[in-house]
Amino acid sequence: MVSYFTEDIQFTFKEKRLNSRWLKFVAESELKRLGDIAIIFCSDNYILDVNIKYLQHDYFTDIITFDYCEGKRLSGDLFISIDSVKENAALYGVDFQEELNRVIVHGLLHLIGYDDHTPEDVAIMRAKENYYLSQRPNV
Repeated sequence: MVSYFTEDIQFTFKEKRLNSRWLKFVAESELKRLGDIAIIFCSDNYILDVNIKYLQHDYFTDIITFDYCEGKRLSGDLFISIDSVKENAALYGVDFQEELNRVIVHGLLHLIGYDDHTPEDVAIMRAKENYYLSQRPNV
């Protein structure tokens, strides 16, 4: 089950049902099951505090993924900075909702087991993001 929360911001995510179906589709396409996923929309300052407190990283980011997966069951917390998503959408010249969907699927792909530490990993992750973004209207 996917749950949606906000911390430290005013934000309404309007596509919860579609998004949950989409994430289920992504999980099943990768031969996984969707467990308990919490998506927490927050501010830059909130995600920075999480990054420092839990990961000892003193920098801003658009998403932090905490992995609680067991076997093929995907569970975790996705902290998403709405401030950073807005900035990145403007930077890359894309719609805010498209960038938000990319960040959400990026977090789920981390739970599935994909990484983005090397250029090769980044290329695989980006290809997966693009593919699943292209499938989103069809689920």
